[in-house]
Amino acid sequence: MSKENLLTVAVALIVGMLGGYIIFNVAGNKNLPSNAAVPQGAGSPTDYQRRIVEAEKIVAQDPKNLQAWSQLGNDYFDTDQPQKAVNAYGKVLELDPNNVNVMTDQGIMYRKIGWYDKAIANFEKAQAIDPKHLQSLYNLGVVYYMDLKQYDKAKQVWTKYLQFDSTSPTAQQIKNDMANLTQMPGSFKK
Repeated sequence: MSKENLLTVAVALIVGMLGGYIIFNVAGNKNLPSNAAVPQGAGSPTDYQRRIVEAEKIVAQDPKNLQAWSQLGNDYFDTDQPQKAVNAYGKVLELDPNNVNVMTDQGIMYRKIGWYDKAIANFEKAQAIDPKHLQSLYNLGVVYYMDLKQYDKAKQVWTKYLQFDSTSPTAQQIKNDMANLTQMPGSFKK
């Protein structure tokens, strides 16, 4: 895979993470008690650490606080603490078991740890709940393509992705990667 392709994959993952972060922060604030606000906004490592400390205090007092668990998962994700992110996202999924965005983010963290089977299970479960969930489709293809070298499966997943989105930068990256698939050993030949 070329440096440009890797950079595009990394950018797409970051954009997806930021989108999930925004969704959780805008949609989930109603779950916070009025006296337990989690500081918001990305910034320096100090900002992340401050938010993590505040969210940890909140969940210690209110273990069912969905917003605080989501914030913790996202901040652990953004500060490259995959095991802690997996655990925080697990708490979110205990409270909201059909949250496909959290399933996908947890799957990305499973991938980072190297637990590809768990990552695939999360992405497939998200797809079972919402077959048009693009981020889980994209990441499922990434695991097959980059980690497991199962190019036929990557092509199958990404072909489905392109049925729903054929014009975005992520779709263009997928098209480039799929063009490279025909040159990979053990891949589907046209």
